[in-house]
Amino acid sequence: ELLEMVSKGGGGNAILRHTQRNKKVFVRERLKMLLDDESFLELSPLAGLNMPYGDVPAAGCLTGIGKICGVWCVFMANDATVKGGTIYPIGVKKQLRAQEIAMQNRLLSVYLVDSGGAFLPLQSEMFPDKFHGGRLFYNEAIMSAMKIPQVAVVCGSCVAGGAYVPTMAEESVIIDKIGTLFLAGPPLVKAATGEDVSPEDLGGAKLHSEVSGCCDHFASSEEEAYECIRNVISTLNYEPLPEEVREYDSPLYSSEELLGLAPRSYNSTLPVKLILSRLMDGSRFQEFKAGYGTTLVTGFGHVEGHLVGIVASNGELSHDASLKGGHFVQLCSQRRVPILFLQNTAPHAAEPTSISQAEAHTNKLKAQASMMSAVACAAVPKITIVIGGCYGSESYVMCGRSFSPNFLFLWPNARVALVDSRHFFTIPKSEENDCKTDDLELNHLKKKLEEESSAFYSSARLWDDGVILPQNTRKV
Repeated sequence: ELLEMVSKGGGGNAILRHTQRNKKVFVRERLKMLLDDESFLELSPLAGLNMPYGDVPAAGCLTGIGKICGVWCVFMANDATVKGGTIYPIGVKKQLRAQEIAMQNRLLSVYLVDSGGAFLPLQSEMFPDKFHGGRLFYNEAIMSAMKIPQVAVVCGSCVAGGAYVPTMAEESVIIDKIGTLFLAGPPLVKAATGEDVSPEDLGGAKLHSEVSGCCDHFASSEEEAYECIRNVISTLNYEPLPEEVREYDSPLYSSEELLGLAPRSYNSTLPVKLILSRLMDGSRFQEFKAGYGTTLVTGFGHVEGHLVGIVASNGELSHDASLKGGHFVQLCSQRRVPILFLQNTAPHAAEPTSISQAEAHTNKLKAQASMMSAVACAAVPKITIVIGGCYGSESYVMCGRSFSPNFLFLWPNARVALVDSRHFFTIPKSEENDCKTDDLELNHLKKKLEEESSAFYSSARLWDDGVILPQNTRKV
């Protein structure tokens, strides 16, 4: 339901105004014109959802990965039905994440610009800092230096800082009567100089393709613009990655059953191998150190024909499990095998109450730190799926967001927090304690943690690359 809601952008009335009054194509239709087929992975579609930006339903920009002319591309497309494509802080963060993916995977970048520029009341949250708006242009320059092609279509308003996006791209197309590009639009010209000037005269398609030279191609319609971009991409001499035709078996058990296997809490007794048997090709899994450190399952298998190393939570990450995990991650790095982490971390164990318990606790921490180093330094692609809980330091060991996996996705049941509010401590009662006040504060904190640990709260803030349905995990 949430995905359906955000797919409608600013809603029915806004889409009608965009398509009928402004004679423009809706952003999702634009992508259909550009892409080779329907196999498009949308990134963080719930970013911005229910965040404190008034009635903005989502981030106002759509990012994703798909193919044009056989070449994998990253897309950054403004959705002008959401506040006229105005950029909010979460929209900046979303585009920076897309550029990071493009750089990390050397993917061609396509910008579809249709934006009224930055939302000025929030300028302090999106302009001055290192990873704010200006970083978009810095990244464009760095990507050019890395020989990663970037192309752009001016398919609407392109104002202020946004004007640098197409002018820094390798090739750009501007659409007649629809695309405009200027640092300050007609209202500001009128306010500053008293002069009346039309958007077309100030920064229209003819001006920028015939006079200023800011844009390289003139298109009389949106359809022509996207056909032009497809032609441009076909001449970039950026060869598509050779893709072998891979034959693979489906799992022996239906992936649909993952809906019933998604863990509701870390303390469930569900063995993670039940999940693996519905993810791996032919349900085949070559386990590594099967009888040692059994609260972590490690081994090799294939997903849609691709060999991967699996590191999967199967209970509390013990000393032995951590040693095994570090060893296995190093093996994958040495063999250049991508790693798939399935994360359902346990909470922190109770504090030690004896010397022997403290020693065991210390040894476990040492082993976890060793595995953490192995995960951080493994020079292979890493993909993390949070299938249950993502709690505390164990989330770092299992390649959580702060350990920069190439991609991180959540199942809808996932919980992301420092601690699990459902298994919260209670305050010991004493004469000094005002028990009623303490209980109220504790309940308030539990409620806050509960709200902030949901998969949707996490995804709205772009702490991941999207919430996915369990049964779609193999495909994603």
